[in-house]
Amino acid sequence: MLQVTRSIEINAPPSAVWHWMASQETLRRWISSDIEIDMRVGGVYRFVGPDGKTGISGKVLELDPEKSLVLSWLEEESGWANPARLVIRLSPTASGTRVTLVHDGFEGIGVPNVTEWAQDYERGADAHRILEKLACLVSAGDDQR
Repeated sequence: MLQVTRSIEINAPPSAVWHWMASQETLRRWISSDIEIDMRVGGVYRFVGPDGKTGISGKVLELDPEKSLVLSWLEEESGWANPARLVIRLSPTASGTRVTLVHDGFEGIGVPNVTEWAQDYERGADAHRILEKLACLVSAGDDQR
């Protein structure tokens, strides 16, 4: 199975990390400043990717407070027939929380060059470093509620 996985350890409990995953306002601080999301299972979302032109959209597939957020993930106007997934999981550790981000489901997007798409996502994960953005927000305790 093709997947792109990144993880980070954050020195804070899952509740503190979840705060940054639980609302449109907080997701705008680390995923995308223009994300519009209905934070409930079945709710839809959309934002423009980090390249400033690719629309990303989908639905909330799973929302388990302090444990996971799973989204379907479709690159609009890319030729994808079906969405992939974005999975963000929180696991408590002795020193805080391990946050694991996985893009998977590339095999089902309905294009012939899925390996190339997965490689693009590998490069993007390294370039955009969104887990590091999340860690900085949690560590700063800057919630601006």
